[in-house]
Amino acid sequence: HQESARFQRVYLGVKSQISRMMVGQDEVIDGVMTALLAGGHVLLEGVPGLGKTLLVRSLAQAVDAKFSRIQFTPDMMPADIQGTSVLIENERGQHELRFQEGPLVSNLVLADEINRATPKTQSALLEAMQERQISVGRRTIKLEEPFCVLATQNPVEQEGTYPLPEAQLDRFLFKLVVGYPREEDYAAILDRTTGAGEIKIEPATDGAEIVRLRHVVRAVPVPAHAQR
Repeated sequence: HQESARFQRVYLGVKSQISRMMVGQDEVIDGVMTALLAGGHVLLEGVPGLGKTLLVRSLAQAVDAKFSRIQFTPDMMPADIQGTSVLIENERGQHELRFQEGPLVSNLVLADEINRATPKTQSALLEAMQERQISVGRRTIKLEEPFCVLATQNPVEQEGTYPLPEAQLDRFLFKLVVGYPREEDYAAILDRTTGAGEIKIEPATDGAEIVRLRHVVRAVPVPAHAQR
């Protein structure tokens, strides 16, 4: 009972922080939170300008987690997102190879316009989503939990895109369709985007607690008839 009360408190705390920035879109916020707490990844589909990036950035601030945004383009290579070894000069003036982590080494990764990436780059993202690790050369880097990929795709623009293969769609827990705001929400959106005040999101929890709450989710008993 204590655990479920804490779960509810954290969930509502994070949600209320996100709602200070986002207007409406309740179902989408619930969906993204569900994926994070279930340890899954989400595909967000919607036309540009509906606040998909804003939602993910707000979630990262409310959870106090590392956030990175990758804008996918057709010429992007796996090394651009995983990281690569670079030659640098140390204090003694000698050159040495050092691995520089890419944006994929993070907690919450926003993969913007994922269907613009070539299959080769999509596959690098796939390994991270499935195995929670990335392989670069002979190096394997374990990604720290919570690790959640929130990918967006634009439904209207099919020019220069590589549709996600069926097997790749399977890596996502679900797809959320981000629709236009309700008519009554527009006034609040205008107030927040053109007003003088700046909204600051306060952390309501941290990554370690999200990992603990995932165990609470797993501990919920499922009756046999529901399993059937």
